[in-house]
Amino acid sequence: MFKTIEKNVVVEIVEKKSKFIGNLYYVESIEEAEDLIEQVNKTYFDARHNCYAFRIMTENGSMERFSDDGEPSGTAGAPILSALTAQNLSNILMIVTRYFGGILLGTGGLVKAYTETLQEALKKANMVQKELGKEFQILVSYADLEKLKYYLKQKNIYVEDVIYEENVAVIADMTKEKWQEIWEQRQNLNFKILDYKMIKEKFIIV
Repeated sequence: MFKTIEKNVVVEIVEKKSKFIGNLYYVESIEEAEDLIEQVNKTYFDARHNCYAFRIMTENGSMERFSDDGEPSGTAGAPILSALTAQNLSNILMIVTRYFGGILLGTGGLVKAYTETLQEALKKANMVQKELGKEFQILVSYADLEKLKYYLKQKNIYVEDVIYEENVAVIADMTKEKWQEIWEQRQNLNFKILDYKMIKEKFIIV
């Protein structure tokens, strides 16, 4: 389980005439992060630096990457990543664009400015708890639909969609532990699971 942001955020601060624009994104893959970095580089093509850091949760742990993009080593991307790690934030990409104002900030000033830009973005962001889960399709009869929905509500399992055909397919997001619990208790439930399948892995709010 980890903390992340619900929606993307943009902030701007000024430090000794240098303008720092922070774009904070929710991301779920390295490819998604790389695409956003490319977009920001094109949008702010005239900026002196587009520094970034990201942390993305996978089944094998956290994937991390950062870039100082021409700033002195360890003054931009690294402190952003360090702050994300310290707060146990994942699935986050922070890109800070700097327009140089003509006054050198020094290494300490740069670390402060890049870190402060991140903190301002985090203040604006709505935080949520997520973890890697799965999207399941559960097939039941029409007679059992309300019983299944009530059971899922009691277990705090989010219903993504309901598909009405010959039987009813309920699309629900849950952790593998919650699915394991349902499967182990299936003989004692007051509804019958006709069929099921795991649709995809996804990050779910818990």
